[in-house]
Amino acid sequence: MTLVRVEGPGVVTSDDGRRFVVLAVPDGLRVVDAVCPHNRGPLEQGWVREGRTLVCPWHWYRFDLDTGECATSPQHVLGVHPVREIDGVTYADVGDPPRPMSWSERLRAHARE
Repeated sequence: MTLVRVEGPGVVTSDDGRRFVVLAVPDGLRVVDAVCPHNRGPLEQGWVREGRTLVCPWHWYRFDLDTGECATSPQHVLGVHPVREIDGVTYADVGDPPRPMSWSERLRAHARE
């Protein structure tokens, strides 16, 4: 488990260099991956619609801020991370960093794109 301190809307970075976007929604904060899973668009430049949908600024892919599901293309899922308060400080649990992919895994992933 990796915790990242969250102070309000904006971009935060974990100790291992991963970036996340903090968004204000009607019932609090949501923390999501900073890049769109479709084509790596900068989600900090996106906008929140109807209080629960994040729209990517590059191709207008729409993501549910509770589940990460993509309304535009179900094959893409946005990482949504739980926000919790510990001793009066707000953190996001961004999980462990992904393990490095082998060359064969990289080639197979690239071939699927």
